[in-house]
Amino acid sequence: MTHLGYTLSSEEHGPTELVEYAQRAEGVGFDFLSVSDHYHPWTAQQGNAPFVWNVLGGVAAATEGIDVGVGVTCPTMRIHPAIVAQAAATTQAMLPGEFYFGVGTGENLNEHIIGEQWPEHGVRLDMLEEAVDVIRSLWAGGQQSHHGEHYTVENARLFTLPDSPPPVVASAFGEHTARAVADWADGFWTVGPQGELLDAYREAGGEGPAFAQLSVCYAETEAEAVETAIRNWPNTLLPGELPQELPTPQHFEQACQLVDAEDMRDAPLLTDPDPDAHIELLQEAFDQGFDHVYVHQVGPDQDLFFERYESEILPSL
Repeated sequence: MTHLGYTLSSEEHGPTELVEYAQRAEGVGFDFLSVSDHYHPWTAQQGNAPFVWNVLGGVAAATEGIDVGVGVTCPTMRIHPAIVAQAAATTQAMLPGEFYFGVGTGENLNEHIIGEQWPEHGVRLDMLEEAVDVIRSLWAGGQQSHHGEHYTVENARLFTLPDSPPPVVASAFGEHTARAVADWADGFWTVGPQGELLDAYREAGGEGPAFAQLSVCYAETEAEAVETAIRNWPNTLLPGELPQELPTPQHFEQACQLVDAEDMRDAPLLTDPDPDAHIELLQEAFDQGFDHVYVHQVGPDQDLFFERYESEILPSL
């Protein structure tokens, strides 16, 4: 069974707007929501970065039954995994729909703020696995202690627990990570469509739901969409591991000076206003095996996106 979702882009919108968009997405007919978890936006132009757990509480109160995921949280540095365990358990207990707890190894942009060394990727991957062990132990109930390589927990107990814990869905942007998380994840998360990453996860024994985010910029014309995208989401053009390593929005802005509107036309961000192009992109992700595909509308104009998806795209899917 396939599910089509909508991105609550916390880098571009304030907390009250995000809750309003969650209600709108549910009314339009999207199956689920995903909200990003950032301390900083990628660039100052994006302008926002509200605390995701407050936003999720607002979404829980404002929606009637739509599924929600956090896509994704880094539970290793900025917030201790014992606290993240409490936040996710409370969110699951509040939401009328299902909650998907997305996790990843994070970006320097958000995690360096506490003044700790930014570890290399292999260490971050080990930290993530241990953090998930801590979180799951607390979700199991009872008093828990943990003395591991990266984390210590002493005499902790979560008294507010949902009827069942949320699935832990691990993100990956490379095949090595996709195979590594298959050992312990309940599902897979990436930007896409990148079917080769999902294949690597499945070949390594990974099971559960598979999420892929697709970025689009819906506008009246492609020229307008390209202009909006290069202004509001130029970071999509940065290659390789650079987005995980740059420490501040200013560094992203400096790197993004190397790209222009012509580059955006070839970017993995759809700017074509033809509804068939959007249907084709979504269908490609479903055909690659992703059963949860969600759409990120770049820029301030969410109204046109909702109108066109409700009238022309969702009915076709």
